[in-house]
This record gives sequence, structure tokens and C-alpha cells, in this order.
Amino acid sequence: MRFKNKVAVITGGAHGIGKEIADEFTDEGATVHIIDKTPGNWFVGDISNKETLERFAAEVLEKSGHVDFLINNALPLMKGIDECSWEEFSYALAVGVTAPFYLTKLLAPHFANGASVINISSSRDRMSQPQTESYTAAKGGIAALTHAMAISLAEKARVNSISPGWIDTTSSNITGADAIQQPVGRVGKPKDIAEMVLFLCSEKAGFITGENICIDGGMTKLMIYHGEHGWTFEE
Repeated sequence: MRFKNKVAVITGGAHGIGKEIADEFTDEGATVHIIDKTPGNWFVGDISNKETLERFAAEVLEKSGHVDFLINNALPLMKGIDECSWEEFSYALAVGVTAPFYLTKLLAPHFANGASVINISSSRDRMSQPQTESYTAAKGGIAALTHAMAISLAEKARVNSISPGWIDTTSSNITGADAIQQPVGRVGKPKDIAEMVLFLCSEKAGFITGENICIDGGMTKLMIYHGEHGWTFEE
């Protein structure tokens, strides 16, 4: 019960990585507040909306009075330059960058001593597939926002980000090439990310702030050349 009497706030906490984070905090004794678009037993709302964030923050503070941990996890839209409209790109940035900024701003005056903010970025903040501009821009933005907030909030909270690689949220048994392209030999699981979130929120990480930690099984470190490591390129 490492986090007994602590309060954690999680955006996009109804499924996938966010749910695993919420479950881990709950198991460790924390009171957890979730906002998600999916209907359920949490605050239901779209974080791209300013008034929704204000109502959510007010509810958190009314019920708990303070915040120890803020996890900005909600997933931005992924569309590419060929099809992504102005409105869709703006929406992706609103979910992925503006909402984390504004929710942090709303809650910062109520951060408890030793508070921690964790922003969930992506390994796509440093590498890309074609037609992923909206998502990649949002994830790159929140990675940069992290070190800026770490400096501005130096007296109030530590701020770090995590960049997950390929994380399977469907509990599938992924084998073969999709698994071994990660140097560790497997695709990631939500628990891999949740455990790092809880570590960064703990006193053991008290000297870490402004960092972006990539958790991708080493995938972004493997140099791929035709004919090496079993990889071939076919035109």
C-alpha cells in the first residue's frame, strides 16, 4: 500500500495503458480519479473541451481536496497529412498537448508536497510511420512540454514523461517477426508502462525530473539494414 491516502488523477483511464495505471494505483491504496470519453463509473467527458476540464478538476478537488499524482495519458487522434483536416489536427493537439497543459495548470495550486506529473508520450516522438502526423505532433509536443513544466513547477512537482513503444492492449499472444523486432524479444504490455509510472511517482525517483523515458524493448535502438538480423527489403 505504497500510496495509501494519496490521490491520483488519470486522463484516458478507462482502458489500455490508462486502465492498468489506474488499477495499479488502486491496488497500492491510492484514491483514483479518472476522466474518459467512454461511458462508465468515472467522470465522462472529452478533455479537448476547456469547460469539461474545469468541471473535472472541480470535482476532483471537491471530493479529495488535493492531488498527489497527475497522469496525462489520453490518446490523441492519429491521421496523416493526406487525410487529416485542420479540425482533426487541432483536435489531436487539444487532446495531446493543450489538455495536459491546462489540467496541470488547474490542479497545480492543489498539488500536495512531493507531487508528480507523468505525461504519456510515445516513441513516435522520435520516429514515424507515414500518415501519422496528428498523433506524432501531439506526442512530440507533450514530450517538450514535460521539460518546460518541470522547470516551471520545480517548487511544486516533479514532471516526467514516458514514451512507450509497441504496447499490446488486447492481451494477444504476439509472436514471430512482430515480437522479435524488439531486442527484448516481445511486444510490450500495459503493465510495463504502469510500473514505470508508479516508480516515477514514488520517493525512489525523487531525483528525477524533466526526463523522457522511452520504454520500447530497445526497438528505437536497433539499426536496420537490408540483409542483416533477418531483415530484407523487397521493392
